[in-house]
Amino acid sequence: MANKTRTPSRSSPTQPLDGDGNHIHNEILNGLPPGEAELLFPRLEFVRLSVHHALHEPGDTLKSAWFCNSGLISILSVFPDGKSVEVGLVGKEGFVGLPLVAGFRTAPTRAIAQIEASAFRVDSEKLVELLRECPKLERKLQQFSQIMAMQVTQIAACNRLHEVDERLARWLLMSADRVGSNSVPLTQEFLAQMLGTRRSSVSVAAGILERAGLITHSRGDVKIIAREKLEEAACECYDLMNAQMKEWQAEAK
Repeated sequence: MANKTRTPSRSSPTQPLDGDGNHIHNEILNGLPPGEAELLFPRLEFVRLSVHHALHEPGDTLKSAWFCNSGLISILSVFPDGKSVEVGLVGKEGFVGLPLVAGFRTAPTRAIAQIEASAFRVDSEKLVELLRECPKLERKLQQFSQIMAMQVTQIAACNRLHEVDERLARWLLMSADRVGSNSVPLTQEFLAQMLGTRRSSVSVAAGILERAGLITHSRGDVKIIAREKLEEAACECYDLMNAQMKEWQAEAK
């Protein structure tokens, strides 16, 4: 369930505040020039998202878009039989509602809060109007769209080519990067859904990583205890995606 609070404001041109008086953590919002922030911020609504709250389902008309402020949003591809697999992750670096940037109105995927999250919601019609007046915002959303496309492509290859324990290590690292913590509150059932495999396979993979001293896991919680070794255990997809993002970030400066 999404809980509403007030719209964000700025205590100074460089210190935006969220609906609870805390700093805005979303990197796209923080990177906007003051003029564009003054246009966008009054249109934003701060919301809290409970675990498994769905932002949209495949085929939904996108009435809103979201700038993730904390927590983790999973982007899933859903099949006609109800099965799903994660194809993307969004944290405080990103945005949910990318079809709107390209002029589309419907969602091709499911987006759900993987853990408790907060976000700034904006009406889709208002966002489309603002993009005409906010070239920096439009460019940042276009860049994030390319990052997500790269992520989806790499994860698709990863799901096809790599072992479950390698994929689990990669996924835990990606999640930890986005939430800024080495503790990720997730069940094996949910991990299986994210990785597109059986729960028993996740249990075996988690056991491999735990016996190697890389993680600990209990019901509803996974902790990374040896980050460098977990990076070594992960498939090369983690390093490939990070390298590409760093290269693009350097080009965008």
